[in-house]
Amino acid sequence: MDLKPQELLVILKVSAHPDRHFTFAALAQELWMSPAEVHASVKRAKVAGLVNIRGRGDWSPVRPAVQEFLVHGARYAFPAEIGPVKRGVPTAHGAEPLASLLHSEGDPPVWAHPQGNARGPSVSPIYRTAPQAALADPALHRLLALLDALRMGRARERELAASLLADALKPHDAAA
Repeated sequence: MDLKPQELLVILKVSAHPDRHFTFAALAQELWMSPAEVHASVKRAKVAGLVNIRGRGDWSPVRPAVQEFLVHGARYAFPAEIGPVKRGVPTAHGAEPLASLLHSEGDPPVWAHPQGNARGPSVSPIYRTAPQAALADPALHRLLALLDALRMGRARERELAASLLADALKPHDAAA
């Protein structure tokens, strides 16, 4: 079974809301995917060791494995493609949390989307529905922007994104 990029979208959505229990149908609706796509994504993520399945519909991300894959593998498995300047949703160092920490010159990278509020070089999202899902969920948007910084950023951006992602993916019951 091959890992597909939508697995990361599903995992990051659940990781962005650790206190919430998602059904496949709810995830599908919020991620603009079908319930079958979400279910298949969880199954593939299980095979890859990125999620634990405890029972029917009861699963959770394996946060250390997810972090390791995002930091060390995502840019090779799912590289970002940079395209022409378009209107869209800011991502990577053009979106929070990196935008306020890095002072980048030029236009911010964007996912091309008609509801976006910025213009910049277009970046292929991790999955086609990611921009729409991110517009509806700021917490997910932050994680996807960090993922894109890892997929396309320079060394400094990747290092900062990895650190912020490590904090974001800490188990919510871990001591500070």
